[in-house]
Amino acid sequence: MFTGLVQDIGTIRSVKGSAESKRIEVGVSDRFTSVQIGASICCSGCCLSVVEKTKNSLFFDVSAETLNKTTIGSWEVMSRINLETSLCMGDEMGGHIVSGHIDTPAELLALEKEGESYRLKIAIPEGYAHYFASKGSVALDGVSLTINEVDSAHFGVNIIPHTWTHTTIGDRKVGDFFNLEVDMLARYVARMVDIKESN
Repeated sequence: MFTGLVQDIGTIRSVKGSAESKRIEVGVSDRFTSVQIGASICCSGCCLSVVEKTKNSLFFDVSAETLNKTTIGSWEVMSRINLETSLCMGDEMGGHIVSGHIDTPAELLALEKEGESYRLKIAIPEGYAHYFASKGSVALDGVSLTINEVDSAHFGVNIIPHTWTHTTIGDRKVGDFFNLEVDMLARYVARMVDIKESN
């Protein structure tokens, strides 16, 4: 589990493999040197296991299932990704519960500067509208965000200056895709409603 509070930004150093599986090397800062083999790291929203490490790199194996449901297939050498280590008992819960299991990519439809902040308009992929509510939570590329407004086709989020500069959201442009994870609470509420309506 993660909180959606990005701790650092890593840089892709190498991508090897095929469309079915890849091994990705991520350059990291000294903050991640103590990470152990087998540890779970949230990589731009995707929970990946460390399979190898060097002094300043972490290596991850990515399966076809993950490649098909995330934006990882578009990562290239020098791409920047958000990083967060897994939540430990007693850690501050400053964002919301993020599992690192991506639901679907979601397209950035519009980006506007509002004062010192930025307002993003994100397309809601087909079949996901019932997971979003105003003032609810969502994770985009592993960043915990609050939904400002929502309709059947899109939702909006506001990005404060700190988040803009300390995550990769500031790298995005209209037409790019985020790794989207719906709020876990919304997922279970929707499931309960579906069961009730089917009975």
